[in-house]
Amino acid sequence: MHICVLGAGVIGVTTAHQLLRAGHEVTLVESQAEPGRMTSYGNGAQLSYSYVAPLADPSVWSKWPHYLFSPDSPLTLKPRLDPAQWSWLIKFLAASNTQQVKRTTIDLLQLAFFSRDKLAQMLAATPLDFAYRTAGKLVMFTDAAALESARSQVDFQAAYGCSQQVISAARCLEIEPALAASSRQWAGGVYTASEEAGDCALFCSQLLESMTSSAQFHFLPNTSVSGASISNNSLRAVSAGGREIEADSFVLAMGVDSAAFARKLGFALPVYPLKGYSITVPVDADSAGAAPQVSITDLSRKIVYARLGDRLRVAGRVEIVGMDRSIPQRAVQELVSGTKELFPGCGDLSDHASLSPWAGFRPATPTGLPIIGKSPVGGLYLNVGHGALGWTLACGSAALLAELMEGRPASISAQPYAYA
Repeated sequence: MHICVLGAGVIGVTTAHQLLRAGHEVTLVESQAEPGRMTSYGNGAQLSYSYVAPLADPSVWSKWPHYLFSPDSPLTLKPRLDPAQWSWLIKFLAASNTQQVKRTTIDLLQLAFFSRDKLAQMLAATPLDFAYRTAGKLVMFTDAAALESARSQVDFQAAYGCSQQVISAARCLEIEPALAASSRQWAGGVYTASEEAGDCALFCSQLLESMTSSAQFHFLPNTSVSGASISNNSLRAVSAGGREIEADSFVLAMGVDSAAFARKLGFALPVYPLKGYSITVPVDADSAGAAPQVSITDLSRKIVYARLGDRLRVAGRVEIVGMDRSIPQRAVQELVSGTKELFPGCGDLSDHASLSPWAGFRPATPTGLPIIGKSPVGGLYLNVGHGALGWTLACGSAALLAELMEGRPASISAQPYAYA
C-alpha cells in the first residue's frame, strides 16, 4: 500500500518510519526544508512519560483572573475574534473537572508507557545519536502544601505503573548538586528516576536519514499542501508543491495546521495552538558542573530544564494567543532570569542571540488527549493534537496508528484517542 504522510515533525517522521517498517511505500511531505523544524525543533526536550496530567484542571476555574491580567502568569490568554479559539476554550473548561482529568491522565499514561517501549525497540534496531539519555527528572516545589498535594497524584499514578518518590529538599540536592547554587527556598520535589531526555529535532533528522536508503521511501521537503481531491467522501490525492500526490491512504500529522486542512475536507478538528518558548544555553567545560544533569521542572515558574550534552534546553510558558509567531524580548528574559536564579554560572546568558530563542505552537486538544485513527473522510487517518507531549508520545502514537491502518489488534486500547 502507498501511504502519504502529511507533515514531518516528530509525529509524522515516526509515523512514516513505522509504516515503512511494516512494508508499505511511504511518501513524507513537509513544508520546511528539513524534518522537525517547526514545533519539534526547540521543544523542552524532556521525555516525560510519568508527567502527563493535562492542562485542563479544576484549578483553572479559580485562576482565570490571574491568567487574564497578571504579567507573571505562566499561562497567558488573549481573547481574539476567533471562533476556533472560543470553541476550544469552552471545551477546555468543560474538560476541567476531576473525573475527566483522572480519566485523561490514565489514558495518557497508557500511551506514554507504550511510547517509551516503542522508542527503546526502535533504538535497539536503529541506533541514533540525538543526546538521548535516561536522565531522571525532579519536579521542584517551593510550597509545602503544593508538595503534599503532589503526593496524592504520585499515589494515584502508582496504580498505573508510575514509580515516583516525594523527597526532601536535601535529597533533591543530593540527586542534582547543581541546584545547591540556587537562591530558591525549596520545600522538596518529586523524583522519577526513569525519565529520559533527547534532542527531538536531531532525532527527526537522523530517523529520516535512516529511511532514505529504502527505495520504498520518498521525502518531499519544501512542499506545502494546498488542496485535496475527494471522491465519494474519500481522499484520493493532495495538491502539494505544484503537483498532485495520489496514494491509497493519507495520514494527517501537520500539527497546528491540521485543523485548517481538516476544514477544507469538511470536518472539524478540536486542535488549537498553545504557544511556548525556549532558549538553548551553550555549556562549556568551565560551566559544566553548574548545569544540571537531571531534568528539572520549576513548578512555580512552569519552566523546564533538560541537559543535551554541551547544551541546556530551557523552555516554558503557555500562551493562548493564536498564531502570533513573534518572540518578544519579555519571553526570552523570563527564561534567562529563571536560569540565572536556578543555575547561576551554567553558561553565558548575556548574549540573547547566542541562546537561539525559539517559539513554537503545541497542537492541543481541549482534553489533552491526541486524536489517533480514522477521520470522517475515507482514506484519511489522523495523528494530531499531542499538545506539549508530542515528543513523549510520538513513537507510541505512530505504532498504534500503524496497527489501526493495517487492521491488526491494537497493542493498547485505541478507543480513548478515536475521533469523535
